[in-house]
Amino acid sequence: MRSAASLLNIAQTAVAIGVDLIKSSRPEYIQDKGDRDTVTEIDFEVERQIREYLQGATPEIGFLGEEEGVQAASGEAECFWTLDPVDGTANFVHGLPLCAVALALTCNSKAIVAVVATPFLDLHYSAAVGEGASVNGRPLKCSDTTELSKAIVSIGDYAVGENATDKNHKRIRLTTLLAENAERIRMFGSAAIDLVWVAEGRTDATVILSNKPWDTTAGVLIAREAGAIVVDVEGNPHTLESTATIAMTPALLDSLLPLVHAANLDGASG
Repeated sequence: MRSAASLLNIAQTAVAIGVDLIKSSRPEYIQDKGDRDTVTEIDFEVERQIREYLQGATPEIGFLGEEEGVQAASGEAECFWTLDPVDGTANFVHGLPLCAVALALTCNSKAIVAVVATPFLDLHYSAAVGEGASVNGRPLKCSDTTELSKAIVSIGDYAVGENATDKNHKRIRLTTLLAENAERIRMFGSAAIDLVWVAEGRTDATVILSNKPWDTTAGVLIAREAGAIVVDVEGNPHTLESTATIAMTPALLDSLLPLVHAANLDGASG
């Protein structure tokens, strides 16, 4: 197995390919891939170019992309690169600058290295397990906020697609509870940004009532390496199999998690 530093350098080079493509392009072909869910030719091109680079640089490692799924490695891969080529496609299509390229390497279902970059904000986040996290070369540390009433909490997008109405009952309940208890609520439209901004201390917590690996894996490692706690709705350590992704500065766990429980009392899947 290569060193974490070597793999992180490869990941940073890969993400830079995507950043350059996004910054130099505007989407021309916007396709529906579900109810109120779109994809552009740039999503596919970023994924294709990063996949090709990684297959050349790390042929022994598999690849999972949001748009085209799993690509086999040269052998039996226990490690996979997981990529969201444009996290926040809706924002990107509408000219909003809140989107990101998110890449993580997992081995035996555990994240080893992660890179998240926001092309239009020039923020480049990275982490290696046990080595801490950084943004633009500066070490990251989550906030030291201790009271929910003084916390900015971001929430994941409302649901679209199948069973969206039932799923959004939970999200609306959560929004109401947070509105009554947190200082402010924000919705950025990118799970990767939600998580790295907790890591950076721009926000104090995020509650994402879903857990797609390409959306969350990179940001989860970066948040943890910056000192944040990342759990599921039951308060157990977040894993790739979790159904929700909740990250926060540690002192907020006891005040935030009960609100998430209250919003999920019907037990419906997110």
